[in-house]
Amino acid sequence: MKILVPVKRVTDPNIKIRVKADGSGVDLTSVKMAINPFCEIAVEEAIRLREAGKAREVVVVSIGPTAAQDTLRAALAMGADRAILIEAETGVEPLGVAKALKRIAEAENPDIIIVGKQAVDDDCNQTGQMLAALLGWPQATFASKVELGEGVATVKREIDGGLETLELKLPIVVTTDLRLNTPRYASLPNIMKAKKKPIDVRKAADFPELADLRLEVLKTIEPPGRAAGIKVNSIAELVQKLRSEARVI
Repeated sequence: MKILVPVKRVTDPNIKIRVKADGSGVDLTSVKMAINPFCEIAVEEAIRLREAGKAREVVVVSIGPTAAQDTLRAALAMGADRAILIEAETGVEPLGVAKALKRIAEAENPDIIIVGKQAVDDDCNQTGQMLAALLGWPQATFASKVELGEGVATVKREIDGGLETLELKLPIVVTTDLRLNTPRYASLPNIMKAKKKPIDVRKAADFPELADLRLEVLKTIEPPGRAAGIKVNSIAELVQKLRSEARVI
């Protein structure tokens, strides 16, 4: 069994980002980049399934600039077997990414594709669902537990009312939620080994669907700063302000 895991290079979620002066987007100059946290969870789950003897190979794929090789190396250091990079120096959109991943999936023929449910830079939460639709595969989104059997997968997913358990025939697409697992830290020996693992680099020109951009960012603005707190002299004044100013009661 083979597992395919798409991963995305994003700004490190622990840093504060800045908006460009002209409002055209986020300033990425000298900004630390990292693997998308939900993608990291997907990589960890794939590795755990392989370690449990449920899979024989974990392949990670990324679409982005040449520097995205660092993101793939991080996934390889965690334990992925090999990597594919589609070099795209310009911006891409979820539908184009899903179409490109469909072609990769058709070539690699995986039994399961594990995708982070969303990226922390754009929060689109679309690629996994689009990919499943394009492939015509069953999908289980927001997975909190994945178990593989003989030709089937049992997935627990989080919904508004609690947990839902699905049984799906392979091949499938799964998107990961935060509670699926806690990703491991890559050890120094594995980091060194990752430098020797193969990365198959392909050109965006071979994937014309990536150039089919349909969205336009009109303006990017920073959220308003947090207002200073105030002190009240009585419970009655607190209730009055919560009702008239905060409008929460």
